[in-house]
Amino acid sequence: MKNVTFRQLKVFEAVARHLSFSRAAEELHLTQPAVSMQVRQLEQSAGLPLTEQVGRKVFLTTAGEELARHARLIAQQLREAEAAMDSLKGMRWGILKIGVVSTAKYFAPRLLALFRRNHPEVELKLSVLNRELVVQQLAENEIDMAIMGRPPDEFETVAEPIADHPHIIIASPEHPLAGRHRVDPKALEAETFLIREPGSGTRAAMERFFATHSVVPRTTLVISSNETIKQAVMAGLGISFLSAHTVGLELATGRLVTLDVAGTPVIRRWHVVRRAEKRLLPVSEEFARFLVERGPELIAELSRFDDLRAPRRSRDERG
Repeated sequence: MKNVTFRQLKVFEAVARHLSFSRAAEELHLTQPAVSMQVRQLEQSAGLPLTEQVGRKVFLTTAGEELARHARLIAQQLREAEAAMDSLKGMRWGILKIGVVSTAKYFAPRLLALFRRNHPEVELKLSVLNRELVVQQLAENEIDMAIMGRPPDEFETVAEPIADHPHIIIASPEHPLAGRHRVDPKALEAETFLIREPGSGTRAAMERFFATHSVVPRTTLVISSNETIKQAVMAGLGISFLSAHTVGLELATGRLVTLDVAGTPVIRRWHVVRRAEKRLLPVSEEFARFLVERGPELIAELSRFDDLRAPRRSRDERG
């Protein structure tokens, strides 16, 4: 692949991202034939087909998927080089790409808004996904950093704690356990638990709590949305183990209650995470520093959980 050009890789990366020659052409301000020609030349250099068309849909071949991954890395390195050069010239703008686990969506946009007040020139790109997909974005270098709970084990990272992350057990106000003190965790086995999907950080925290207290719920119902879980709990469908940051409003208005279960709240930590080999640009470094310095105060203020938590706490810092 000695004759491959940056232009060809840029065009192919756009095709791979959109899975469409026409949309790639529109993004790059090129004609569709010009895009097709660049991809054909790249295929000749690679000696392998990179795309295939079935009907009107474009798919990547195995070779195409692998080359697309490298093309994204090269494109990111070029952006980093450009931003680094601009920084050396005294410019403070850039693109900040942040991944956020779905539970953090209740406070992360506010943090970004506060940061951008002092950095209006920064372009923000925010993706909100479950933990498994955020880890995938980090692995593929699609984001600069992530706001998440437990850092991934799949690859080496740099993770800095930014705030406490309490998890509680919630129920409707009419639930028989509402108002009882120091409920034995084993009493929860008779309940229907509404739980997040596999790959969710909230589910992993719940499973560790259950294992610690040897709790095996009689019935579980998987729901892949915190909002849907809250509505189902309010309707009396069951109880749930959720981040306290997701239910502040419902607790404050009495639509949900916290069950005073022994061993809860389970206090974990929010982290700002990046790949160990990732070289952060100045604007990304500044945002990470902002999260570490201001995170505890701002997240506590936004969640208001300090006013709503049960009288006793436990701490689970594992993982």
